[in-house]
Formats: sequence, C-alpha cells, structure tokens
Amino acid sequence: MSIEISPKSFFEQPSVADMRLIACPGAEELTGLIDKHLTRWAREAGIDKETFIIPCDCPRFQSGDAKGLVKESVRGDDIFIVVDPGNYSVTYKLFNYENHMSPDDHFANLKRLIQAVAGKAHRVSVIMPSLYGGRQHRRVVRESLDCAVALQELQTMGVRNIITFDAHDPRVQNAVPLMSFDNAMPTYQVLKSLLKKDPTLSFDKEKFTVVSPDEGAMNRNMYFSSVLGCNLGMFYKRRDYTRVVNGRNPIVAHEYLGESVEGKTVFIADDIIASGESMLEVASNLKERGAGRIIANATFPLFTSGLEKFDKAVAEGKLTYVVGTNLTYRMPELLKRDWYVDVDVSKYAAYFVVALNHDMSVSSIIDPLKKIEALLASRK
Repeated sequence: MSIEISPKSFFEQPSVADMRLIACPGAEELTGLIDKHLTRWAREAGIDKETFIIPCDCPRFQSGDAKGLVKESVRGDDIFIVVDPGNYSVTYKLFNYENHMSPDDHFANLKRLIQAVAGKAHRVSVIMPSLYGGRQHRRVVRESLDCAVALQELQTMGVRNIITFDAHDPRVQNAVPLMSFDNAMPTYQVLKSLLKKDPTLSFDKEKFTVVSPDEGAMNRNMYFSSVLGCNLGMFYKRRDYTRVVNGRNPIVAHEYLGESVEGKTVFIADDIIASGESMLEVASNLKERGAGRIIANATFPLFTSGLEKFDKAVAEGKLTYVVGTNLTYRMPELLKRDWYVDVDVSKYAAYFVVALNHDMSVSSIIDPLKKIEALLASRK
C-alpha cells in the first residue's frame, strides 16, 4: 500500500531543478491558481516564495506574425508551460481586424514559448488540460491526424512531459511512446463538488445510476459506476453513414442499453459539452423513460452554441444541473448560471507539478481512489 506524502515535504527535499511556471496567453487563470498552491506549500516548508510564475508574452506584428518572449532567465530551471487551446476569448489585431484566437493560434504560441526557453531550461514540461487536436484522434479515409502530429512536434522540440486531463481518446499517446504522457481524471474533484452542491445526494443503486452518453465515454462512466457501487447504462449513437454534415456522419437516434432509470437520479459523464445537442437529447430520452433528476458532467464545458438550450432544458425539468471544471475557459455568463457547478482542479494539477519536479509518482502525493473512498465514508 502506497503512503501519501504531503506536498510541502517535497519542498524540504532536493528537486530536479528550480521549478518555474509559464502561462501561455489565455492560461493565466489556471496558472495563477496552480501557483497559489505551490507558494502555499513552499511557505509551509519554510521557503518564502512570492511566485513561481515567469512573465512572458507573445506579441504580434501588424502583419499577424508573432514571437514568444520570456522575460526572466530560465537557465537550469524545470519549466512547466500551461496552455489552454480552447480559450477563444483571447484576441489579437490583424490588419486592424480583431481576431479571436483559435486552438491553432494557442498551439503556435506554445511552440514559440518552448523555443524561447529551449537550450537554456533544464527540462520543459507542458500542462495542456484540453489536448490540442484531441477530437481529431483517428483517421477516416483522407483526414489529418492533428493530435498525433502535434504530440510528435512537441517531442521533437524537446518537451519531456505532457500533462493532460480527460483526453478524448488517451490512446493518442501511442504517437509518442518515448515521451511521458499523463492523462489525469478529475473524478474525485467532481464528486466532491457534486456533494457540496447537493449534500443530500444518495449514491444508493436503487436511487442513483450512471449512464454513458455514447460508447466512446464508457471508460469514464465505468469508473464513476465502479467507485460509487451503482449500476451502469449506456446509449449508442445510430448514425447515417450515407451523409456527412459538418465533417461528421449525422446522428439518427440515441438507443439506450441498460436497466430501468425510472425514479432514479441519473449521472451522465462526458469529456466535452460542445453544442450540447447530444447531451440534451440523451437527457430528454432518459426523462421519457421516467428518470428523476439528471446531472450532466463535462470536464470541458465549451457550450459552443450558447446557453439558451440548457436554460430551457433546466426550466422544463429535463436537466437538473451541469458540472464542469476550470481546466478551460468558461464564458462569464455560464459562471452566473444557478444550474452550473464549477469544479476547481488546480490543486490536482499542482500535485503533478510538484511530483514531476522531484521525479516522483503523483500517487505518492494523492491517491484519487483513496480520496473518493474517504469522501464516501465521511457521509455514512
């Protein structure tokens, strides 16, 4: 049985090198929260450290060309660069037009900052909670494999570790078998926030069930089902393979496989809520089957088509609330919704930083399963 070590005790031991954080433009919020945990642990160990963050910038010329600029020395440092490829709120000027940054722009900035520290830093690791190109993880006929090629680029540039969360398909790490790749699941953090939102929530299998929205989300839902000791159902998407709409074969229907959900609270977990149409259709289907409350969970709550459809679903009783995380940008309007629960995963990310900085397994600091068991035991 592993023995958990307190994070502050790591600061009392020799590290690989001095630890520093760099926030790509758009990742300042998460980086700042990670930094707060690190500085607190350092102070508890008797180290007076104001911040681990190194200021940086990616200024652009009027033509749109850009460069990465790191404003302090990084020689010999253990560098952790945080990037949020999904933060579309960041803008830049191009020929007097204001452009919102795409995932491609964010990935380009990441590479610029890696170049800026290359050859000087002792080691470079990348914290990319939302994996760039993660949804384009497999090839159907003549298609690009964006995520695999991006990971290979980072490996070629000398990146030693990739830390991501709830990857759309973690098997994409097969593209870089010689590089450290950690795919963390914020299961404990989600359950803790869920119980804070609703302390009366019961996980009794007669009252609560987990349903996967599709076959691709089965692994994360199987884990929730296993640790909670409740039943598991699933939907599979019946598609029209004779047509292509917006780059995909359109979904004809969601078919349910599993036990009755009548009167039960249903928990649905997925990695992303994009337009949200699939999630809402699954919720509506479950309501027609007599489900009680319906809780949707998505690690990356993008809501690319706005919030109105979810407002309506909540008002009609088809959805109780949505649980998301701060691992990507959330529109300000979302954070004001009563039906939205925002989960802070920055402490978990900080655990990875301090563990890697000492070449230790993160499980030596935090064992998620133990945390979940303790959380559930505290309610008995």
